[in-house]
Amino acid sequence: MQQPLPSEAEIDLDLLRSGDKAAFTQVVERYADSLYNLALKLLGNQQEAEDALQETFLNAYKAIGSFEGRSSLNTWLYRITYNTSLMQRRKKRAATVSIDEPLTLDDGQVIPRQFFDWCCLPERDLLSEEALEMMDEAVRQLPESLKPVFVLRDVEGLSTSEAGEVLDLSDSAVKSRLHRARLLLREQLSTYYAGQGSANGEGKTDD
Repeated sequence: MQQPLPSEAEIDLDLLRSGDKAAFTQVVERYADSLYNLALKLLGNQQEAEDALQETFLNAYKAIGSFEGRSSLNTWLYRITYNTSLMQRRKKRAATVSIDEPLTLDDGQVIPRQFFDWCCLPERDLLSEEALEMMDEAVRQLPESLKPVFVLRDVEGLSTSEAGEVLDLSDSAVKSRLHRARLLLREQLSTYYAGQGSANGEGKTDD
């Protein structure tokens, strides 16, 4: 039977700060999956995510002696993963603007183009493998300013303040970016779910 992962409370921070390898192994076991998922969502490539994860733990091990505990260990590691992934993206390519990126007003508000209400689609359509793949692709296509907020809040389940601490953003900025990310995702998924609705007879009229 697989042993349960250690909770953050069970990790001895004093041992960790002293460079104890057994304590750091607990950290790796506890956080590897969630940190890898964050890197994968940000980078969109398994090998790059694995490289980012390895570099994250290397950087964390080197810096653990200076960890003061003012933030949670969880938040501290997410921040390192985010910064590592960001640096990896910058090294890989120069910043580009996607032609699919939505129009925005001067205040940064997203201008939605198309919406489809998928509230009444059968659950099997919403949760199908194809639908989940479409969702993953839509997340990958989010603008870089919005993607980390959405992943941390809606995928990894961090609170607004925790996500703000990871990304060095105010609570209001996190909420604003999360709202815009959700609008964009809804828009990007509209075409797919509209097709699903048509396939299930939604919107048909009698001759």
